[in-house]
Amino acid sequence: MIKCAFFDAKPYDREYFDRANVHESIEFVYFEPHLDKDTVRLTEGFDAICVFVNDSISAVVVEALAKNGIKLIVLRCAGYNNVDLKAVFGKIHVVRVPAYSPYAVAEYAVALILALNRKTHKAYNRTREMNFSISGLMGFDLSGKTAGIIGTGRIGKVLARILIGFGMKVFVYDVHPDPDFAKQTGCSYEALDTIYRESDIISLHCPLTKETLHMINATTISQMKNGVMIINTGRGKLINSPDLVDGLKSAKVGAAGLDVYEEESEYFFEDNSTEILTDDVLARLMTFPNVIITSHQAFFTSEALMAITQTSIDNILDFFNDKKLTNEICYQCCEARPCAKHITGRCF
Repeated sequence: MIKCAFFDAKPYDREYFDRANVHESIEFVYFEPHLDKDTVRLTEGFDAICVFVNDSISAVVVEALAKNGIKLIVLRCAGYNNVDLKAVFGKIHVVRVPAYSPYAVAEYAVALILALNRKTHKAYNRTREMNFSISGLMGFDLSGKTAGIIGTGRIGKVLARILIGFGMKVFVYDVHPDPDFAKQTGCSYEALDTIYRESDIISLHCPLTKETLHMINATTISQMKNGVMIINTGRGKLINSPDLVDGLKSAKVGAAGLDVYEEESEYFFEDNSTEILTDDVLARLMTFPNVIITSHQAFFTSEALMAITQTSIDNILDFFNDKKLTNEICYQCCEARPCAKHITGRCF
């Protein structure tokens, strides 16, 4: 029996993982707290851990995990910026879920675009109070406007197709362009400065790396169209939040849809309704009527949860049955270029 410590466990996690663990070859023990240096002691006696986006796998945590005999870190998400991959390399294997439902995230990005543009969030609150005035709710036609999509992985490509269906002109950027995709869809790969300069709506779908950290900042915002809409369903630290606040205050940024936030681990996925919000930047963002903030829920569909669950279980079984780890990640890998050893089986 494989023993797996499951951190940041929510009721829906338990439901889906217990349902998918049909052969009961894995014993999941669910812990509500996040994994960090204070809770890593709970991993003693386990073979593997299963973690999510707000769990911290720092060098200190890695050292404790290795000491406790953990052989596998299972990320039930695509991103891995919360893992110190250099510290873990050679000690513990790391696997992830590279794709679950690109439709879930892309469609949610569209939902944010439509809500911000047509102000349905404000209209809902008005009509609940019997106010049926439409003053101040004017939007614009998406048809004929320009969208800039940064990152053309699975999610970015789905979003491009949807926005093209709205009649938008779509510019895309990726460090690894896909000319065939551009030819098939009619979108156009452009330089980042062109996307910043020409786009009416910019949507972020790239991983968080040293190069993309705070890529949306005072300098890049200054290059954008007046009234630009910025959508982030990727990673919170793609945006410098104080700079975004300044862009909103000056009206350079006309609207922002944020499903992620750079300090979200303190708040997201938890009920903090009785607590005082101590994050001044988040509090300021929440005062803007042209900002929608949601709690990292873009992935949250039944199809996505089923895919995340099944891939995570398959990753565990593949590792302990000495099979090739197709979803392994290490500090020598990136999403498009697995390291040489990974191609033949495992990263180390």
